[in-house]
Amino acid sequence: MKYKNLILIGTSHIAKQSVDEVKNAIVEKKPDIIALELDNKRLYALTHKKKNKMSIYDIKKIGIKGYIFSIIGAFIEKKLGDYVGVAPGSEMLAAVNLAKKNNIKMALIDQDIEITLKRFSKMLSWKEKWNFVVDLLKAVFLKNKKKVDFDLRTVPSKEIIEKLIKEVKLRYPNIYKVLVEERNNIMAKNLSHLIVNNPDKKILGIIGAGHEEEIINLIKQKEDNAISYNIDIG
Repeated sequence: MKYKNLILIGTSHIAKQSVDEVKNAIVEKKPDIIALELDNKRLYALTHKKKNKMSIYDIKKIGIKGYIFSIIGAFIEKKLGDYVGVAPGSEMLAAVNLAKKNNIKMALIDQDIEITLKRFSKMLSWKEKWNFVVDLLKAVFLKNKKKVDFDLRTVPSKEIIEKLIKEVKLRYPNIYKVLVEERNNIMAKNLSHLIVNNPDKKILGIIGAGHEEEIINLIKQKEDNAISYNIDIG
């Protein structure tokens, strides 16, 4: 998607296709600023090859639910990454390395991960926890004929993404609000800030494909009233 001086790429964090698309876009489009779906903590972990290991001391900051979710999420993402042979976040790391190599400025547009996990702990309902247990048991013991089938090595199609988002909204409305909706608003506002304050600069935004459609809509709504959420360009 191209919107004025913004080029937006929707990626899969474990897809070889996304790594190639990011590399090609940076080489061909020659952006002045690369905006990433990262915060400072995740950028540090990514560039220093550190796993986001949580300790019991982090529970005080993010809550027990956020703590458990971070562990489960990291485990699942690693397993999927091992399956396809691509480390989670490889497309982001490729963008960071090329930005440094070519002296391209970077902007981190996502919410601080600790805020997201703290919000997750606060918002997760008992119904959603029950739905998670039910869905997990179904996945282990039953053959789900309605499952969505796609190649993990590629970015899911728009239709598949819409289907998955619809299901998450239905069964996990609070999780969707915290992990998708709230972050979409922050990333859209930060991208709008970049557009307005760098009108002569070409901006390449790299975000998860599940965020892309809504962020496009939000940018169009918010561009004239852009608000920065502690966005740094460096």
